[in-house]
Amino acid sequence: MIDTHTHLYSTEFNEDRNSIIQKAIEDGVFHFYLPAIDSETHESMLSLESEFPKNITAMMGLHPCSVKPESWEKELEIVKNYLDKREFCAIGEIGIDLYWDQSTLDIQVKAFEIQIDWAIERDIPIVIHTRSSFDEVFEVLERKKHPKLRGIFHCFSGNLEQAKHAIDLQFLLGIGGVVTFKNGKIDQFLKEIPLDNVVLETDSPYLAPVPHRGKRNESSYVNLVAEKLVDIYGVEFSEIDRITTENAERIFGRN
Repeated sequence: MIDTHTHLYSTEFNEDRNSIIQKAIEDGVFHFYLPAIDSETHESMLSLESEFPKNITAMMGLHPCSVKPESWEKELEIVKNYLDKREFCAIGEIGIDLYWDQSTLDIQVKAFEIQIDWAIERDIPIVIHTRSSFDEVFEVLERKKHPKLRGIFHCFSGNLEQAKHAIDLQFLLGIGGVVTFKNGKIDQFLKEIPLDNVVLETDSPYLAPVPHRGKRNESSYVNLVAEKLVDIYGVEFSEIDRITTENAERIFGRN
């Protein structure tokens, strides 16, 4: 399996990072994709990638919650410098977050659009963070529509209509711990979405699936997400593993 979205470089793993990674590998998770946040964590993320080059691949980007009036342009310069230095599998996580701060919407949109342009120029996918912002994100994506614009809606928690809209725009749905929550709701319609449009993720250390909800999430828990999809789709675990892995490899260009 592939964990398409995990913050293994987070300080919450400082005490046992390597053992957490090894445990996940032993549990069948052979690759991990690390989304970027901002300049405070870029180096720790890239250092971890260099330590596990066969298993870990980093993205680059500026998280919408790090788009601040006083620093966002400088932060984007840093992202651009990294993108010019080497290849990355994706630009992410980027997008719009109106849950924490609605006052920065204008600059969040600007930062999102700039990074979308960079992804199109480089022909790489984007990984989208969308929280309380589906309408705003779709508005940007429709405006920026392009044959090379594709990616993943990270931690998808929208409704069926929004899921179909994302797929129509060449995006996969990142399914994580939320699918195991009683109030998560996506489990009620997910079966209507073909598995070819789904990838697995944890967003660790956040959003741990049941029965670990509220505790630190780990990449090995992607198994619990897969098991929930077995229930939803009524297929064998191996089929969930195979299809979601192929989807991830296709979007990140590993096959």
